[in-house]
Amino acid sequence: MKETVLITGASSGIGLELAKCFAAEKSNLILVARNRAALETLAAELRRQHLIEVHIITADLARSESPQTIFDELKSRGTAVDVLVNNAGFGLHGRFAELPLSRQLEIIQVNVAALVALTGLFLPAMIEQMRGGILNVGSVAGFLPGPNMAVYYASKAFVQSFSEALFEELRGTDVCVTNLCPGPTESNFSKVARGHHTRAMQAAKMSATEVAAAGHRAFRAGQCVKVTGVKNLLLAQTTRILPRAVVRRAVGRYNKLK
Repeated sequence: MKETVLITGASSGIGLELAKCFAAEKSNLILVARNRAALETLAAELRRQHLIEVHIITADLARSESPQTIFDELKSRGTAVDVLVNNAGFGLHGRFAELPLSRQLEIIQVNVAALVALTGLFLPAMIEQMRGGILNVGSVAGFLPGPNMAVYYASKAFVQSFSEALFEELRGTDVCVTNLCPGPTESNFSKVARGHHTRAMQAAKMSATEVAAAGHRAFRAGQCVKVTGVKNLLLAQTTRILPRAVVRRAVGRYNKLK
């Protein structure tokens, strides 16, 4: 029986490349994003190249009801999800007090609340079937406090902690949870976050293709945390031994406002 993989934020960037990784394995796909036209284009390409089933769902995960709507739609179709890829996410660049509070609460809704809701809806069936898993797309930012992108960094710290906890809870069930932690990546993220004005986004970037491939391999290997790139791995490890005051000041300078 073919595996079915649900991928959020699948219309571009890492999500799109992860769809290609799973499609190359002949997994059937459910692609979720707001941009229906982009999803339809990708779905047609993957169907043609890999002869797989690809369904699309247009949804905005900034809306609190969207995870349940997605779950109910698939349940009504009789479609079981074997692998959930929580890729959708965004950030904003700027001082917390100066950014619109409504948009920052949307970051928490998309990056945290929707991820938890989708996990809570689809995970029980995976445990019952003793197969499948969850691939969360976190960030190396999850290891750091993030002045000038405070809510985004905090949201990824939640994803890091949540993913590691679930990994341990699921030990012995044959259900895997992997948290993919990329650093700066070539995608439209910086355009949304306005992070292209920071030194962080001017640093060397990995391609979304490279990041997705690394995350896919880590998930298949049953790895709990995958930090992409040697520099990002060194950064994640170094921050654990440096004084927190040093880390937060350095990140604040890294994300310095223009």
